[in-house]
This record gives sequence, C-alpha cells and structure tokens, in this order.
Amino acid sequence: MGRARWILESMSEREDLGCKDMADTMFTHKLTEAQVLRLRAMVTEKGFKLGPLEYGHFSARKGKCVLQMYLSGKLVVAGKEAREFVEFVLEPEILGEARLGYEKVRNPEMYQPHFGIDESGKGDLFGPLVVAGVYVDEDTADRLVEIGVRDSKTITTDKKIGELAEEIRKTVRGGMEVVAIGPARYSELYQKFGNLNRMLAWAHGKVIANLHAKVPSCPRALSDQFANPRLIEGELRKQEVEIQLEQRTKAESDIAVAAASILARAEFVQALGRLSMEAGVELSKGAGAGVKKQATEIFAKQGRNGLAKLCKTHFRTFAEAVGDPVAPKVEWKRGRGTGE
Repeated sequence: MGRARWILESMSEREDLGCKDMADTMFTHKLTEAQVLRLRAMVTEKGFKLGPLEYGHFSARKGKCVLQMYLSGKLVVAGKEAREFVEFVLEPEILGEARLGYEKVRNPEMYQPHFGIDESGKGDLFGPLVVAGVYVDEDTADRLVEIGVRDSKTITTDKKIGELAEEIRKTVRGGMEVVAIGPARYSELYQKFGNLNRMLAWAHGKVIANLHAKVPSCPRALSDQFANPRLIEGELRKQEVEIQLEQRTKAESDIAVAAASILARAEFVQALGRLSMEAGVELSKGAGAGVKKQATEIFAKQGRNGLAKLCKTHFRTFAEAVGDPVAPKVEWKRGRGTGE
C-alpha cells in the first residue's frame, strides 16, 4: 500500500469498527468534497446499506466491508474485504489512481533483505537513549506494511506505539535488537566519547553487529543520516562486521527503519514510565521550558544526584536546572554574497 496515503489504524479503532483480528484490515484516506459526493453515489449504486455517523456524512456497509465518511474528509475503510474495495473500487472510481499493490514497483529495495536502524530519546532530557534494529526480507516487509507500520513520529499516542510494537515483535520474531542506555550509563558513555554523534555511532554499530550475528547473510543496513557514515563504519570494523551501510535523510520511509523507530520509542516510553515511578512524578518528554521547570523542582527536592539518575546530564537544560555555568548560545547567521 502507499504508506504515505494508506494508514492502518490502531487496534482500539479497529475494534470500534468490528475488526476482530489482523485479517480485518483497515485503511484511511482524506477525500475532497467532490470525492465525498461521488463516493456516496457510488456506494448507493453498488448496494451498500447507508446509515448515520456521528460527526460524519454517512456510514456504509456491504458484506465484510465497512465505510465511515467523516465531516473532516477522513474516510475509513475496514473489514476483511477492505483491501479489495480500495484496490478495485475506490482507487479507480473515486481517487483516479492506483497505489495499493504497487509499492514493490515504486520501492523494490524496501522489500529486499536489510536491517533498519533508528533511535529514540536523544532529544529528551529525561529517560534513556534507545537504538533499535529490525531485519526484514520480502515476506516480513509485506506483513509489516499490512499491520500499518510507519515512522513513529507520525504516531500521536503512546498507546498506539505500544500496540504496533507488540505486532512488530510478533512479526519479526528474533530479527530485532534493542539497546537501551539508561541515564547513568549514558553519562558515563558521553564522558568517554565526548560527543553525541560518536556515542550514537557506537550504539548503531552495536545494534547492527548484534543483528548481523543473528542474520549473517544480510547484505545491507540502513539508518537515518545523523553524522558522517564513517563513524559507524569505524565501529563495524572494530567488531569485524562486513556489511553495506547506507545513511539517508528521511530513512523512516523505509519499512525496516520505521519498525525500528517504533520499537525504540516503545522501549523509551516504558523506561520513562519506570523512571517516573522512581521519581514519584510523571516525567515529561522533550527538553523545553516545561521540562526545565520540572527538572528544577526535582533538583530542589532530590538534589543533583537525584536529578542525575533521571536524565542526560550533558544537556544544557540540566546545567540550567542545577545552576551550573552555561555557555551563551551561539547565534548562527548566513553570510550574504560572500559565502561566509
């Protein structure tokens, strides 16, 4: 399916539509007003039973296919016959384009054996840094697409992250690796490497090496572009791992990297929850003003060491919270006409 267009919804939303298992597929798409009118006329003509829908234009049902057409323009297609309806009715008659079923033609590399690597938590003051990796081949990629795997940043709730992570684990089975670096260990490693990109390269290299030990025949590893690829290549050489390494921007569009991003985020969320219980307060994500305020309050109650057990101490936010000297921010300006 076109992953930028067709999105499998969360398990709870699927259950609301009567989807009992993973064979009951569910897709969503945004329609224009003109397309909504054409859809209503088409489903009426094809014998769908129309009904009311709260906050919607209408609902429609025929056989094992259910439609919900919301006022926002969001169309939900669900049921065991949803894929058939999308591919053979909705796309040709309403959308005027065929995307479902052509993903292998548009992006064949995504279905070839490879590792996908991604991380979570590097921009969060509280909690660990997590790097995860997933191995996919054609069969695994098909199943991951079917369950609705996509870049974790497009998933709005921790509940959805957890649901998809569980489905990913069932799908890839042993073809996954997760390395979580808690705050204390993170601080030690940061002192050792002196640079976040070098530490990320080490963690990425460790995940790839561990995956390679499980699937030594895998020829390629893909991750998001975060630093000079030579940093990871150096880590892989240390561990005597020979594999084609690729880094590119927006790598999360790849199904393996997207799956890794979800596993990494799910582990981060769970670890942050455990730390929250230790701290006696629900720790916030990110590193903004609200997080700084929370860090300052924890420092006042638990002291420097208590705060350090919960967060990444090299962050500027940590220094501000505990009152350490902070270097002034550098304002970067683009030169005009001189290339400066």
